Amino acid sequence: MSEEMIEDILVVDAVSHAYNQSPENYQADPDLCREFAEMGYHGLHLGFQPRGETKWILDEERFYNGMDPEMIGHAFFSESPTDIAVYHSIPLYGLFKDGLSPLWVGKEMRDRYEGRVYLYAGISPFEDGVLDKVDQLVEEQGVLALKVYPGDIIDGVFHDWRLDDPEIAFPIIERAQSHGLRTIAVHKSQPLGAVPIGPFNVGDLERAAMAFPDMNFEIVHGGWAFLEETASLVARFKNVYVNLEATSAYLHKAPMIFSTIVGAFLAAGGVDRLLWATGAMLYHPRPYVEAFWDWQMPESLQDGYGYPALSREDKAGILGGNFARMHGLSVEKLKSRIVDGRFPKPEEFAEPWSGGRRAVGA
Repeated sequence: MSEEMIEDILVVDAVSHAYNQSPENYQADPDLCREFAEMGYHGLHLGFQPRGETKWILDEERFYNGMDPEMIGHAFFSESPTDIAVYHSIPLYGLFKDGLSPLWVGKEMRDRYEGRVYLYAGISPFEDGVLDKVDQLVEEQGVLALKVYPGDIIDGVFHDWRLDDPEIAFPIIERAQSHGLRTIAVHKSQPLGAVPIGPFNVGDLERAAMAFPDMNFEIVHGGWAFLEETASLVARFKNVYVNLEATSAYLHKAPMIFSTIVGAFLAAGGVDRLLWATGAMLYHPRPYVEAFWDWQMPESLQDGYGYPALSREDKAGILGGNFARMHGLSVEKLKSRIVDGRFPKPEEFAEPWSGGRRAVGA
């Protein structure tokens, strides 16, 4: 793929994380925390890399202790065609004292790369004063949306909750809406370690989407599991969006699986509600966005399942336009921030993971 092919398309990576999986951050049993961390590194990071290419792989030290705003920002804006990154904090406070992906890293990214980073703040109903925290996150931290997770391991016991719970979830959604937030993102499909998969199903979004028709619900990891149920939601609720974090990694691991997943959402009428994401630092953003730009729906799936082909305009929507519309943002204004900002698009991409305090050779 040539850089020129994508330079006029706004590319928004709708999920970025920085992991704090150091032993000093362990809140639960150390063996449980290590098991969780190793699942992410060996199962996901190593398991879904482009075949035969090692340059995209982070060493274990940088992966487990990834709180480096410059490393992640450099990967997005100097090493890939990404224009906008959306940082998600992860409030797994039962496992990690500071959470798995602390918000302060995203804030530093936002300060450093002005106009090119937005924040989704993770919150948990298991925290004391969660509604007051919503106020603080919006009024003081300037977050764009909230991110929720359906469970956490607290004192060695898995606790879960549902987004359609009128006593637990609805007050959080109402408080977010009162501040003018338009979106609640919810982690689904990927269980957080050796825990029940049931809470990671998408069934609880039905009543939430019905109760709050003016709020968007963004299913993160959409299609990784529960594909039929997720596609049904997309077909029935115009305020349900699908975030392709980690699902996008199938482009290199198993492209036919990626095609089947995306095809199901297209057949459900969801082309305008698919959001591009890689989850970087989970994966380096460049090879996946380039693979998506070159990807075409296989003819066998078009003929056998009736899945539609994607136009250039469709891909532009998935890569950035849909995200902008969901949040009421202007694509052209977002583009102008890159042109007029301190960090314009590079003329050529830097080497993978070459930025930050602990870059190789730094």
